[in-house]
Amino acid sequence: MGGCIGITRARSGAIDDLSGSVTRANTGSARKNHPLCHETIRWKSDVPLTEGQLRSKRDEFWDTAPAFDGRKEIWDALRAAAIAAEAKDYELAQAILDGASVSVPNGYLTECYDELGTRYQVPIYCLSYPINIVKEDSGRDSPADCSEPIDGGTETVLKLRLSHTCTDIKLPVYSTDTISTCKKKLQSQEGIESSRQRWFFGGKLLGDKLHVEEAKIQPGYVVQVIINIEASPTSTLAS
Repeated sequence: MGGCIGITRARSGAIDDLSGSVTRANTGSARKNHPLCHETIRWKSDVPLTEGQLRSKRDEFWDTAPAFDGRKEIWDALRAAAIAAEAKDYELAQAILDGASVSVPNGYLTECYDELGTRYQVPIYCLSYPINIVKEDSGRDSPADCSEPIDGGTETVLKLRLSHTCTDIKLPVYSTDTISTCKKKLQSQEGIESSRQRWFFGGKLLGDKLHVEEAKIQPGYVVQVIINIEASPTSTLAS
């Protein structure tokens, strides 16, 4: 395994223990760098997660990690390297780390150091899927599954801008629909899994439980729909 320290499974509570905190290492101390290990970290989540929940958890970490300490460009490099490694493109992941002068003493991104000696910790849930990931429905919902009682709600048409194609589309919804329901309707219309959608309006993330009328989306205004097109790393799942 080329000097890699094997990690076969995360200990209980590893998700919380491996926080995004960064601590300053002793300067001047020699720290051996190992090549990135070419194997997937296998771990089990204390609380089973769906793919959508895992992606949201990852996004939250990467969006907030630079606010704690360390340099943003290093966090960006670690994120890119994590995505490449999860897709098993280890050559690209290693090139990203080398280009950013990031060392990985144990061969895994769970503990990294930049050239200034700053320590960066990436939680396991950002590196691979848990073996007890909960599969979401296939998305072949019936019209009834996508509908909610109208209760006096009015029909409206939302203008959505899809990030992966940079095109605008129109989606008929009701004012009493939740964003979750709207995502399912978009999935039915465009074939985009609801778990891969993140809706933004006015610079704010629209939560799944929010109703369309509560979002106060004005007619003619565009709702940004960020589509996560990253391939699912099914190889990380337990056989």
